[in-house]
Amino acid sequence: MNIDAVAIPYELPEADNHSFFFIDQRVETRLEAKLHRHDAWELYCVLQGRGTRTAGDTTQLFMEGDVVLIPPDMYHYWDYDPVSVNADGCVRYLMVAFNHSLVRHCVAVFPELRNRLSGITFPSGALKFGVKSSRIVRRALLSMREMDELGRLCEMLRLLPVVFTATDFSGAGNPVRIERDVRRMQQISAYVMTHYVHPILLDDIAAEVGMNRSAFCSYFKRCKGMTFSQFVTRYRLNTACGLLTHSQKSVSEIAYMVGFNDVPHFVRSFAKELGMSPGRYRKWAAGTSACEEVPDCGPHGKDYSGASLEIV
Repeated sequence: MNIDAVAIPYELPEADNHSFFFIDQRVETRLEAKLHRHDAWELYCVLQGRGTRTAGDTTQLFMEGDVVLIPPDMYHYWDYDPVSVNADGCVRYLMVAFNHSLVRHCVAVFPELRNRLSGITFPSGALKFGVKSSRIVRRALLSMREMDELGRLCEMLRLLPVVFTATDFSGAGNPVRIERDVRRMQQISAYVMTHYVHPILLDDIAAEVGMNRSAFCSYFKRCKGMTFSQFVTRYRLNTACGLLTHSQKSVSEIAYMVGFNDVPHFVRSFAKELGMSPGRYRKWAAGTSACEEVPDCGPHGKDYSGASLEIV
C-alpha cells in the first residue's frame, strides 16, 4: 500500500499577500478534508466536535479543547464523529498554517524573537499541548477572529515562541518511516478498535497479521515498547475516560462496554493508571470546561483524555 495513493491532493490557499493562513472554520463533517498533507506547520484548536485524529504514524481520539501542532509534510486527518456536531450540524475549529520560511524570516529580522528561538530543535513529530500552552494558544486564536491582518501578524509573533518552546506537550505522531511496519501496525490498531469490547486472544491477532504467537509478541514489544496486553488495556481505559466524560452510563456498564468482564478489576486498573477512581474521574471531568484540556493524570504522567493508538 502506497500512502500517497490514499491521500487526497491538498493545497492551502494562495498566500502571496499573506505570511500565514488563519481560519475560523464551521463545517459539516462530510466536507472536512480527508487524509492529506501540505508544506506548512498546522496549529489546530478544536472548539466543537470530537473524533479520531491521524497524524503520521499515530491515531488518537480528540475532543473539544485539544490544541495540536502538526509539522510540514506530515499526513494527517481529523475525522469528526457526526454525533458531536452543533445545532447547525457543523463542527468548529480554529487553525493557522504557516510555512517554515515565516519562522526563518522572523528570526532573521527580529532579534527579540531570535533570542527566544535561538538554538532550539524544531519538532519532527506532531505535538498535543498541555493545559497551560493550550490555553495560551486558544486565547490567541480566538482573539485573531476580531483582528485585521496586521493585528493577526502581531499575535502570530507572540505565538511562535509559545508553540516552539512549550514544555507541556505529549507526542501525537511521528513521520511515517517504514511502510511495511506502518501497514502492519495500522492493521493491529484497526483490529483492536474493532474488537476491544471482547477478549482479544494473542493467537487471533497474530494470525490476523500473518505471524505466529511468539514472533508477534516479540515484534510488538520491539515496535511499541510494551506488551500487546498493555496496549489493549490502555486503549480500553482511554475509551472508558471518554464514556465517563460524555455519557451518563454507570461505571459497571462502562466497564463491560470497554471489555472488562470484572468490575472490581476495571476499577483497580483505572485507579492504578490514572491515580483516581472512575467515579472521581467523572466528577472531575464534569467540572472541567468543555474548552479546557484534560490534564495529564496517573502515576506515570500519561494523558488519558483521549484514546491513543500509535501505529509505529
